[in-house]
Amino acid sequence: MERAVQSSLHLWPMPTNAVARLINVSENATFLVEGTNYRSVLRVHRPGYHSRKGIQQELAWSTALARDGMVITPAPVAGIDNELVQVLQSPGLAERHFMVMFEFAEGRQPDPGDDLTKPFGRLGAIAAQTHEHSRAWTHPQPLERLTWDAEAVFGRSPTWGNWRDAPNVTSEIRNILDKTEALIARRLDAFGKGRDRYGLIHADMRLANLLIEGERTCLIDFDDCGLGWFLYDFAAGISFMEDHPQVPALREAWIEGYRSVRSLAVSEEREIDTFVMMRRMALLAWIGSHIEAPEPRAMAPHFAMGTAQLAIRYLDNFSES
Repeated sequence: MERAVQSSLHLWPMPTNAVARLINVSENATFLVEGTNYRSVLRVHRPGYHSRKGIQQELAWSTALARDGMVITPAPVAGIDNELVQVLQSPGLAERHFMVMFEFAEGRQPDPGDDLTKPFGRLGAIAAQTHEHSRAWTHPQPLERLTWDAEAVFGRSPTWGNWRDAPNVTSEIRNILDKTEALIARRLDAFGKGRDRYGLIHADMRLANLLIEGERTCLIDFDDCGLGWFLYDFAAGISFMEDHPQVPALREAWIEGYRSVRSLAVSEEREIDTFVMMRRMALLAWIGSHIEAPEPRAMAPHFAMGTAQLAIRYLDNFSES
């Protein structure tokens, strides 16, 4: 793929000495492209995850958010044919990969060990701004984006696979998580999908998708944007660190930031734990279905047990409510 990417750089206007270097493999492969007085970031999409139209819709929303002053996010870079979505084609690749180039964004990815209280306050406000924009923005139709609801996470064809197939899900852990899944489904059904709480969301505002420079927060990677509950964006924000000691403080900061932009009822606030638990179980499934990538492979040994411990706490707090 690296060779194919390098030979495809001519699809965009850039210096002839530009070189692409792989910097991350997760859902997609991400490359840093550097040349004389030039830097950009290239995203190579995993085949079958999104259609070309779906990617174009993602870019349309992120561009509209930036244009309307709702978020700071890097702009996509059109190819020499003026198309934002290009195709990586090589005899050595069995499948077709879509590609999108983005302007380079300055900033540092925050670390779970940092004091994240202020950044999460800003992130709550950013999330609320995207939700307000989502409610007013005329979505392309038909909308070819993912859906992040109980069916997508727990249904017959879950987007990231079945959590039961993840590494180290013992019979004891499965029993706990079966009960948790059923409780989440009941609570989400009661919560409903009213327009004030469900719509187009970023769905992946985790630390890896934030670039912070002073008081400035740049939100990147709208690849998972789709229809979901607005509060799912907080759950995504604490991905892989749901049991971190500072999460309660981050939750309070996020809520305060959110309420500085749009209202959030106490009853909705109480349901945040449900979205955190749903996201955690989705991540467990993701680890199982993406075990070939470095990040899920590193987390696999302990993630199922940690998920069960969170689930026990969730069941204790919500089973009788």
